[in-house]
Amino acid sequence: MRIKRDFYLQQLIDKKDNGRVKIITGIRRCGKSYLLFKLYKEHLLSVGVKEDQIIAIALDDMDNLKYRNPFYLHDYIKGKTQNTTKDKNKKYYVFIDEIQLSETVKNPYIENSEKNITFVDTVLGLMKVDNLDIYVTGSNSKMLSKDVLTHFRDRGDEIHIHPLSFSEIYSLYENKSQAFNDYVVFGGMPYIFSLNKDEQKSKYLKDLFEETYIKDIIERNNIQNDTEELEVLLDFVSSAIGSLTNPYKLSRRFLSEKHVSVSHTTISKYLNYFEEAYVLYRTNRYNVKGSRYFSTPLKYYFADIGLRNARLNFRQVEETHIMENIICNDLIRRGYNVDVGVVEHEVNTKGVRKKMQLEVDFVVNKGHQRYYIQSALSVANDEKRKQEIASLKKIDDYFKKIVVVRDNIVPRHDDDGILYMGVERFLLDDGALN
Repeated sequence: MRIKRDFYLQQLIDKKDNGRVKIITGIRRCGKSYLLFKLYKEHLLSVGVKEDQIIAIALDDMDNLKYRNPFYLHDYIKGKTQNTTKDKNKKYYVFIDEIQLSETVKNPYIENSEKNITFVDTVLGLMKVDNLDIYVTGSNSKMLSKDVLTHFRDRGDEIHIHPLSFSEIYSLYENKSQAFNDYVVFGGMPYIFSLNKDEQKSKYLKDLFEETYIKDIIERNNIQNDTEELEVLLDFVSSAIGSLTNPYKLSRRFLSEKHVSVSHTTISKYLNYFEEAYVLYRTNRYNVKGSRYFSTPLKYYFADIGLRNARLNFRQVEETHIMENIICNDLIRRGYNVDVGVVEHEVNTKGVRKKMQLEVDFVVNKGHQRYYIQSALSVANDEKRKQEIASLKKIDDYFKKIVVVRDNIVPRHDDDGILYMGVERFLLDDGALN
């Protein structure tokens, strides 16, 4: 089965030969290696790059164990790319897969040196060679961690890969009406689309969570005695996607439901671990009229809705919050900054003025663009429609206001200028907001 990933492939093509290291990040098993070693390699060959100009090495291959030493890795690549007098302008494209498996070693040339040598030193050294264009991927939280990019400062470009979007899986279905129904249950981890039975998909997603993500986070952060608390926290967040929460609230839930005392600082630390591994995304609350952020509460969404459903044994597949999660993911994929909106207004009740808050599901920004978006299963009756747009009508600026509904409706504007569109149209068209 061949899956196109043109959105990310184009990013690599645009950054080709730009003098910077391309760092491909993303949640494990989302297709980083496939993008680089299959799709991008095919592109290079199609534009005239020769096979011997592509130097690819996978550090998880048993044959390449010695190259986990950053010195040996450096020497291997330099040896493969040394120019001869005859072709000294020859360009090489270096792919290093699973670079996080590169070991940290002592500097053998400086006695008692406190600075160890890592893959960062290897890559920075190779970047000084003019005829090399370097690409690296990693598949555990050590590489996925956002702080890796800081080592490269202004010398690295991140290409962040997400699980398959709805638009990427849509072409795989002959029965298009089934595509979204499957997507809200099993999400977009690429491997599930090679599986035929729902039971196989469910097992794969459950195993992936247990054997990959949780295991990685425990090992990376040296968690020894609190693994059960980590898993319970994940269950709590899974059951509350799209709902306002914070570490204090989750701490109280531990006490009331599990009769265990877990501090809010510990919970905050664990939530950060999941964010760093790109399992969870956090959206902060933004005061639309006050132009400021609230520190708490906030919302969490899963990078892949299938993983979230698997975490709960597919018991809570309620479409309201799941659709909201899917919309959030697609907005992030498109490069928008996504917040939860709060609209404050005053009401007069029996002569008493009271400040109230209404919520906008998403306040979306990119550069000078801004959109206010509500996710709603339906606005079929007038009462439900008024409820969904109440917050939007209180916003008095001129940015576009949109309601995304489950039904496949023809896009239309109401008398207040609010745009209504179906979720499938929104997901299939990256330009739908415009």
